[in-house]
Amino acid sequence: MLKESVDYIRSITDKKVEIGIISGSGLGGLADKIENPVFIDYKDIPHFAVSTAPNHIGRFVIGDYCGKNVICMQGRLHYYEGHSMKDVIYPVQVMNKLGVKVLIVTNAAGGINTSFSVGDIMMITDHINMMGTNPFIGKNDDEEGLRFFDMTHAYSPRLCEIADCVAKENNIDLKHGVYVSTTGPSFETPAEVKAFRILGGDAVGMSTVPEVIAANHCSMEVLAFSLITNTAAGVSDVLLSGDDVIEIGKKKATVLSKLVDEVLYRL
Repeated sequence: MLKESVDYIRSITDKKVEIGIISGSGLGGLADKIENPVFIDYKDIPHFAVSTAPNHIGRFVIGDYCGKNVICMQGRLHYYEGHSMKDVIYPVQVMNKLGVKVLIVTNAAGGINTSFSVGDIMMITDHINMMGTNPFIGKNDDEEGLRFFDMTHAYSPRLCEIADCVAKENNIDLKHGVYVSTTGPSFETPAEVKAFRILGGDAVGMSTVPEVIAANHCSMEVLAFSLITNTAAGVSDVLLSGDDVIEIGKKKATVLSKLVDEVLYRL
C-alpha cells in the first residue's frame, strides 16, 4: 500500500522532500507560503483516507518553503471522523517513504494551564495520550520501525532548542507545555479538564499524538506547536465553539507562521 501511494505521488512530482508539515485547524495558510507548489488531493492518492474536518482542505502541497523542500498536509485526518488509527497515521508513513526526516506539527488547542491566554503559542514538550488506543496495536512492520520503540524524546530537544532561540530573537512569547489528546468530537467537560490539569496537562486537543507516535516509530525528529484558540471547559464561563477555534486560528496564524519560517531557515 505504501509503495503504491508513494509511486503515485512520485508520478506527479520528483521533488525530493526533507521536511514535513502538518497544519491544524485554522492554520492551513502555512501551505499558502509554499513556492512552486504541486497540489495532490488525498482523494486521488491510492489507499488514502479523505479529510472531512471543517476548514481542512485535504491535500498535500509539495514545493519550496524557506529554502527547504517541503511536503505539507493542508488538513489532517482525525480519529473522530471515523477513520481508523492506521488511516490517521498513514500520511506520516508516506512522508517517511518520500524522505522526510523532520516533521513540524501544528494544532489548535484548548488552554488547560490557567496562565495561558487565547492566542498564546505553546511548544509541545511532551504529551499524554487519552485517546484510549495506540496506532501500532497489531502486527508490527519491522522494516518501518521497532515493535517497542522509545518515546522519551518524542519531541526533539534539538528542534525545541532552535525554536526557543527563534522565539527569543523575535520577541515571541513561546509557552512550553504538555499536550493532552482526546478522541473528540465533543469538547471536554470541566471535570475532565480539571483531571488533565492534575495529571500535568497544559493544553488539550483532538489530534497530533497519533502522528507524533508514528513519526517516532520511523525515527523522524518532531517539533510541534499548539495555538491556544480557546480556554478549556471550566477555565472560563465562555461556551466552546468549533467556529471560534477556526477564527482565532486564522487571526493568530501569522505569529506561528513567523516562528515556523525562522525555524526552517536554521535547519
